[in-house]
Amino acid sequence: MPSNPSEFEFVPAMSTIAREAGALLMEYFRRRVKIEYKGEADLVTEADRNSEALVVGRIRELFPTHTILGEESGSLAASQSGSGSETKAGYHWYVDPLDGTTNFAHGYPVFCVSLGLEYTDAAGVAKRVAGVVYDPTRDELFSAELGRGAYLNSVKTNVSATSRLSDCLIATGFPSQKRHKNPNIYFYHQLTLKTHGVRRAGSAALDLCYVACGRYDGFWEFNLNPWDTAAGALMVQEAGGVITNFAGGPFDIASREVFATNGLVHDALKQEFEEIFAGRGLEPLPSPVGHARESAAGTKPRP
Repeated sequence: MPSNPSEFEFVPAMSTIAREAGALLMEYFRRRVKIEYKGEADLVTEADRNSEALVVGRIRELFPTHTILGEESGSLAASQSGSGSETKAGYHWYVDPLDGTTNFAHGYPVFCVSLGLEYTDAAGVAKRVAGVVYDPTRDELFSAELGRGAYLNSVKTNVSATSRLSDCLIATGFPSQKRHKNPNIYFYHQLTLKTHGVRRAGSAALDLCYVACGRYDGFWEFNLNPWDTAAGALMVQEAGGVITNFAGGPFDIASREVFATNGLVHDALKQEFEEIFAGRGLEPLPSPVGHARESAAGTKPRP
């Protein structure tokens, strides 16, 4: 089995495409492009659309029989004659041309290009076979192919060795729409008390890569799409980590539940999830009204 990234089958081409799209994004980023809305709260920019057009064009040139699922364009036939939907046998791409659009639109330098490749056999069994995530602001390229390990800028990387939940730095994300209907604030509150801290950077693809290279010990998020996770999920697995649904069952790219760790703290975090979902042992959120009253009265707020 090849152990050198230069021997990858798909990563070299994927890396070239991702770097080209990343360079395009940086041109727009420096210009602070106009923000548009594709929904009640979801942002889209000219950069998203042009980056996806570039990526899709390159994939069609190099892999004309493959199909593509892109965030901005949806399901796309890879050739003029059409090669079926992304569920049929063959190779299927999951393209996020700009993961972290809100960050990008506000000038916050945490965003990336994410390309995931999946193969579905004649029996309908799908496997993620390759992934590349490129962060153009740091010139960091994360890559992986099935069975060949995970790499950061061509250097093999592994998940962290942290084994105690209390020593962990973990990450999560919140939806761009209807945040008030998402239960994640309870998970954030409980888990920030049980760990070194919880980070929310705004790019799920990079969060998964950060688990893969040991910067985070774990990551979870509700309601993610396949193009958010296709590349990063493989990165975690190839770096020696574990990715499942919230109950600890097999990760399904369509399930919208993502729970990834270094493996050593997976059971401990899963136990915390179970307690939170059951409503057991929830630490009450502090009252802002009480804090304001104590501050106005000149008394020390209770810890």
